[in-house]
Amino acid sequence: MTVLVGYASAHGSTREIAVCIGARLAESGCPADVRPLDGGTTVDGYNAFVLGSAVHNRRWLPEAAAFLRRHRDMLVHGRVWAFSVGMPAALRGPWRRFARREEVIVLDALAPLPGLCGHRLFSGVVTREQLGRVGTLTLRILGGHTGDYRDWDAIDAWADEIAETLAADGKASGC
Repeated sequence: MTVLVGYASAHGSTREIAVCIGARLAESGCPADVRPLDGGTTVDGYNAFVLGSAVHNRRWLPEAAAFLRRHRDMLVHGRVWAFSVGMPAALRGPWRRFARREEVIVLDALAPLPGLCGHRLFSGVVTREQLGRVGTLTLRILGGHTGDYRDWDAIDAWADEIAETLAADGKASGC
């Protein structure tokens, strides 16, 4: 069985993380299709899912939330992992702890998925172009900096955990 690695990305960072997860699953013997979580992506033919979204205003992007609502009844029959991409690593001091609370809010939104096997909050890429002049200044005032904060080793390790779980469960052919 092939794993659906679905993503909603605003600037490309979440897409790149999804591609990495899909490649790592495939390297582990779990075939994976990496697809955007848009109206054209379905859950037909999958029984394992790794779904992710960029987080804006403490929420998954609208297309990712709509995908979950649209396919909730089918997702409950499979194994589901979720990842969110935000900017906790770009913040410093007490603001970093505040950003970590974002994960609790995101998980509350995912609560209707009874088959949720796990969730990870990864940091993404934060650029001046994304934030604009005021946003960049605000980030600096909060002690943060723009940059690429993705932890590829942590992403690979999580994908490896998923592959091991699927192999043990026999949920994906070849795993």
